[in-house]
Amino acid sequence: MNHTKTGYTIGVASTAIILLWLGIFKFTPTEAASIMPFVQHSFLMSWMYKIGSTQGVSNFIGLFEIITGLLLIASFWNRKLGLIGGYLTVIIFLTTLSFLLTTPGVWKVVDGVPVTEFFIVKDLAFLALGFMVIGKNSLNK
Repeated sequence: MNHTKTGYTIGVASTAIILLWLGIFKFTPTEAASIMPFVQHSFLMSWMYKIGSTQGVSNFIGLFEIITGLLLIASFWNRKLGLIGGYLTVIIFLTTLSFLLTTPGVWKVVDGVPVTEFFIVKDLAFLALGFMVIGKNSLNK
């Protein structure tokens, strides 16, 4: 078994599934409301509420996530689509990681240990995978 290839395949497939799943969920009013505090404080994304409703902004983000998930799946067969998917993955997860710096109250101290919204911290692994996809699908190879 080629552990590197197996790990890469599992990483890309699971990231694609998560992006598709979360992207679909963004079309619900519950998720639209839950992401609003993060998006409205983001220097990268807050402008979207000036031109769209809470649900409209969430739908746009969801569509972006769904397209990225589909491109990651396509990366197994098409390097150009994979490269685009890799870059979009990096954009998504750099943006969500920026919430750690822009969202008020996201950091807390519990029993003397600084903690945060851990669902955001896991995006470090997804960010790394995005760079791996870019590297594997680079057209300069």
